[in-house]
Amino acid sequence: MAGREAQQMAAQAGQLAGRHIVMGVTGSIAAYKAVEVVSRLRKLGAEVHVIMTRAAQEFVTATTFREISGQPVASDMWAPVQEFQVEHVALGKLADLVLVAPATAHILAKAAHGLADDMLSTTLLATKAPVWFAPAMNTNMYEHPATQANLATLRSRGCYILEPATGHLACGIEGKGRLPEPVDIVAAVVAYFKRSQALAGRKVLVTAGGTREPLDPVRYLGNRSTGRMGYAVAAEAAARGAEVVLVSGPTVLPTPAGVRRVDVETALEMREAVLQEYVDADLVIKAAAVADYRPATVATQKIKKSAGDLTLTLTRNPDILYELGQQKKQQVLVGFAAETQDVAAYAKAKLVKKHLDFIVANNVAEADAGFGTETNRVTIYAADGSADSYPLLSKREVAGIILDHAQSKLATR
Repeated sequence: MAGREAQQMAAQAGQLAGRHIVMGVTGSIAAYKAVEVVSRLRKLGAEVHVIMTRAAQEFVTATTFREISGQPVASDMWAPVQEFQVEHVALGKLADLVLVAPATAHILAKAAHGLADDMLSTTLLATKAPVWFAPAMNTNMYEHPATQANLATLRSRGCYILEPATGHLACGIEGKGRLPEPVDIVAAVVAYFKRSQALAGRKVLVTAGGTREPLDPVRYLGNRSTGRMGYAVAAEAAARGAEVVLVSGPTVLPTPAGVRRVDVETALEMREAVLQEYVDADLVIKAAAVADYRPATVATQKIKKSAGDLTLTLTRNPDILYELGQQKKQQVLVGFAAETQDVAAYAKAKLVKKHLDFIVANNVAEADAGFGTETNRVTIYAADGSADSYPLLSKREVAGIILDHAQSKLATR
């Protein structure tokens, strides 16, 4: 094993050269493993800056991390500074990646709720770099609904969670909650930075959210889409180095870092915005839930309640995805099939009719994979007849799978 690891490290040598990694270490018995993580990152060329919480220093000394990292260790918000700078802001700006390993239930809760009472939690708020958490704790603590809710919140904001391992824990029980092995953590970091340039020089156009078709100044016809899937795709594409344009229907979601967002409301507005960006796009992922119909007339004043029924006449909206398929040249074109029945049949028919490279199908009637959830369960049908099904995953993980497929197709264009 040692020989294989040495060969692997030699093959990876220099892969993190020039990268600045800020590593947060919190108060878990697994803090000793963080020393090896820092050592491995440095051997691959990364510059590592360690931030320790007060509890972390009960397990490993700051001196150890200072010697291993070759950098001062940050821990005290009120310590005298050597330079005129606010340290948590400076570290946040410096970072290409912030990695919290081990991440206790406490730091996950603070990060999820935006608390900032020490050097690490303030840095997490100040940075715009990708933030990774590697949870490590007792199984019951990890599985507690509060911890799972905090993890879901962090995922929804674009944070990456390294799933804990299952095995013998320090508390004496067997279960999920072990910090992943340092070699696996570092391998994930190396893979991330390799992916971070996978779409460099490519323009990716993503649509997300539902559209709203007005009835009058107050009411509209809409759907239940929150935009989470499309926003996850946009965030992942930006993380892979792409120029990303996100054409978004109304949503409360924040714009992902590095993404240019174009806000629209109706299907006609979305069509206009998409066509403006389509010509020079390399990859188009149509995740928006666009209304098929709109009211034939829009009242200029609020429609008042009256006796009897109200009849609405609807007119068909343009099929944006079909139109893109007819105009397709160099673009890789990806659609979504959000269905409630006969998912495979509808998805395959849509794939052919709209001249797509592949389509992402899911059953939105499922409670854990429909609109408004943090997770999705999809099957990807391709024009070559292949079909790949995936288990329930976070929407960010699904976004990564979609982009992996897209990158393979782009490589052939």
